[in-house]
Amino acid sequence: MDDRDRDATPELRADDLARLVEHVDAGPAVVLGSSGGAVSALALVQARPDLVDTVIAHEPPLNELLDERAELRARTAGIAATHLAGDHEGAFREFLALADIDLPEEVFRHMVGGERSAQDVADADYQHSAMLVPTTRWVPDTDVLRAAPTRIVVGIGEESAGQLCDRTSRALAAALGVAPTMFPGDHVGFAGDPEGFATRLREVIKG
Repeated sequence: MDDRDRDATPELRADDLARLVEHVDAGPAVVLGSSGGAVSALALVQARPDLVDTVIAHEPPLNELLDERAELRARTAGIAATHLAGDHEGAFREFLALADIDLPEEVFRHMVGGERSAQDVADADYQHSAMLVPTTRWVPDTDVLRAAPTRIVVGIGEESAGQLCDRTSRALAAALGVAPTMFPGDHVGFAGDPEGFATRLREVIKG
């Protein structure tokens, strides 16, 4: 998408994914999405189930499925506002608190410190101005998803217990009437244990 003043909604990203799958003539595809990517993947199934054989939605932040949705909306908007006001570090601390992710201070400093390129800054600004709120406020049509021919796998990290995306994923799985599928690690298990995650992913795809 070239228009950076337009919100990157899950529907818009799903349309991009559909065009990509059709362009490379790769459908019906197996699609893995994690976090916001999982929301995009679910939106793709909802719009074009004919293009997706299996979707693995790993820890989608579907905040609207939780009882505390109003509080989560306000806090998420606050994170975006903090970042766009120029406090990159403060916004990241607010995000971790909202996500119930506890990082050691030295790990936090490593992640937020260092030189940021102009592209890094622009991408982070876009994430907070156009993607964060539309993604977390997206409400899946679970009736449509249940009726789709697509196999839907809801993935959760084995070390994510109690975290926000553990709760949203379990809420989604319950709404779809499926059992969650566990993966190694936490919300970013694919980065912490890429080999273990890949092995588990192959098992899941094989069914």
